[in-house]
Amino acid sequence: MQEIAIMDRYFKTRYIFFKWRYNLTLVNKLGLAFTMAFLTGLMAQIRIYLPFSPVPITGQVFAVLLSGVICGGVFGSISQLIYISLGIAGLPWFAAFSPSSGYLFTSPTGGYLIGFVIAPILVGRYTDRYISARSFFSQIKLMMLGVGIIYISGATVLALVMRFNLWQTLLKGVIPFVLIDLMKATLAALASSAILPRTSYNGEIDKNK
Repeated sequence: MQEIAIMDRYFKTRYIFFKWRYNLTLVNKLGLAFTMAFLTGLMAQIRIYLPFSPVPITGQVFAVLLSGVICGGVFGSISQLIYISLGIAGLPWFAAFSPSSGYLFTSPTGGYLIGFVIAPILVGRYTDRYISARSFFSQIKLMMLGVGIIYISGATVLALVMRFNLWQTLLKGVIPFVLIDLMKATLAALASSAILPRTSYNGEIDKNK
């Protein structure tokens, strides 16, 4: 009976959180976005530099993917805009720090930051819209798609800035990171599927219902 009561509280708590988040005022939604921005900045401090690539391994992707779930699609993206804006303003929390107004387009890693803004929209939009998108397998598909968006954006800017051909771009900006980013996507999916309610919190109805 105690175990059942604990599970009931767990299910109720995650429903209450997302219902609360959905009904937040604009100011409070921005506050939540700032929280995820700072989490992204914190995860950026986990970094491993590779001698053959200008792109480091970092923990940012985990926070970026979760920002769409925690804040919703729009404010998940806003959280990343806050992260980027504060970094450009001088807060030293980019993985490859360069406080410049043209950072996104002049740095080899700037394209990945652009992808950080786009990915949460997709993850958050589908998570909020469809109850069926909240299972682990649905979440991992969304997270991997988010990683793909980050790669496309990041690799495009990397190739332009460094004047790499396709093979050089893949070798230095994609292939070395695939396995570890799949692990981050899996961890993000495990976390999101654990905290997401399997009941409607904003009036959403799945396509097949």
